[in-house]
Amino acid sequence: MPFLICAVISCSKKDSRETLVEASKREILPVDVNRVVPKQVHRVIDVVGTLLPNEQVVVSSEVEGPVEGVFVDLGDRVRKGQVLIKISAREFQINLDQQLAALFQAQARLGLRGENDELLNVNEATEVRKAAAEMFEAEQKFKRAAELFKQGVASKEATDEAEARSQSYKALYDAALQSVQNLKAQAKQNRAAVELAKKKLQDTDIRAPFDGFVKERFVSPGQFLKVQAPVISLVQTTPLKLRADVPEKAVRSIQEGQEVEVNVDAFLDKTFKGRISRVSPAVNEQTRSLTIEALINNDHQMLKPGFFAKTRVISDEKETVISVSAQTIVNFYGVNKVFAVENGRIRERVVKLGDRFGEEVEVLEGLSGGELIAVSDLSRLENDLPVKVR
Repeated sequence: MPFLICAVISCSKKDSRETLVEASKREILPVDVNRVVPKQVHRVIDVVGTLLPNEQVVVSSEVEGPVEGVFVDLGDRVRKGQVLIKISAREFQINLDQQLAALFQAQARLGLRGENDELLNVNEATEVRKAAAEMFEAEQKFKRAAELFKQGVASKEATDEAEARSQSYKALYDAALQSVQNLKAQAKQNRAAVELAKKKLQDTDIRAPFDGFVKERFVSPGQFLKVQAPVISLVQTTPLKLRADVPEKAVRSIQEGQEVEVNVDAFLDKTFKGRISRVSPAVNEQTRSLTIEALINNDHQMLKPGFFAKTRVISDEKETVISVSAQTIVNFYGVNKVFAVENGRIRERVVKLGDRFGEEVEVLEGLSGGELIAVSDLSRLENDLPVKVR
């Protein structure tokens, strides 16, 4: 009987030891790991912005008058130089005819025929040539009279008369020069008046200043317009202008020419690309951010001004960073952790995270590179747990 009891006790101890060994074996959890390796990446800055027209203008009337025609409306595509609104041109045509008549009258007095002819030398004017000839003749007569007076042939009276006549014709010559100068100035003034009248006549056709689309129409046929009255609002949507604010800490990574990628809620499955065209020279003191502008290709006309744009600015320079898969990070009450495998056991590492690069997240603190990080069964892992690398 004692032998039987001892045998039973011995068997019980053996079974207990086997159970403990098996349990110990079961506790060594096999896990998959990835080695942390420093990587070269392009820094990506995520910002939000708004899409704006590349150009936007409210076209106004430069002359006053009744509207004769309206040729475009909301949403119409227009080309640079296309007539949008027509103002009655009757009064402006009459004014041009009057100014042309005054110009031709002044030109005729100068001996000119064409509208654009111009007298380069006042001595070539008919009036001046005539006065110059008469003055020359009087001067020659005076010289002969003076010579005859010296010879005792002519009287003093005849000589004085010849001198007075010479002085008179010289005065007439000077008057002719002044008259032609005045006529020349008058012709120049008339020519300027003609050009102004032509411009006003042309301004009765209100034209598009650039290619774009009609955003809004403000006038109707028959409406009388005053000078500077708004008539049409135009926007240029190719390309579009993205305006966004970049955080102060990312300013060093921003420069003109960098590529940007844009996503909008209207087309979640599409990414639109562009490049930074302008960078503000100063940081906003209130928001501590830097304003940038980028031009986004919109030949397809899918994007609309006013869209909210989620933007990624891709740096041209490569940086070496430590990163891990976003799925290996465990957040516990606001603390981010990863599970490193060291000497067959789990070691929790508290990490400080940075930017995201696709499926990976930058680790600023907590890892230095070379560590083995568990990537499987994360919910079952805890500090100092024995594991086996698969």
